[in-house]
Amino acid sequence: MNPVPDMIPDLLTKEEDIERASHFLKAMAHPLRLKILCILGNQEVSVQEIVDHVGTSQSNISQHLAVLRDKNILTSRKSANRVYYRVSDARTLRLVGMMQEVFCRPL
Repeated sequence: MNPVPDMIPDLLTKEEDIERASHFLKAMAHPLRLKILCILGNQEVSVQEIVDHVGTSQSNISQHLAVLRDKNILTSRKSANRVYYRVSDARTLRLVGMMQEVFCRPL
């Protein structure tokens, strides 16, 4: 008898996928980083705009943006004296959307 139900995806059988997902989820797990991802959505947003939406210091936001960028969740570009961020992979947006569907809708 197979102890793993048939409906569980292949993710459980591929160690490299498990590791990648785990590192990705750890980076997203902080409430402020998750909020940043929700603010960004599928658009490019400046650091100042993120600060304005989140309501914390620019240095705090920059630290969290660096974590997300280092994990390849975000990409950035500089234009004059502004830095703009966007989500680097559409799968991230799908995951955030699924979390909103599961956690932000009434039961």
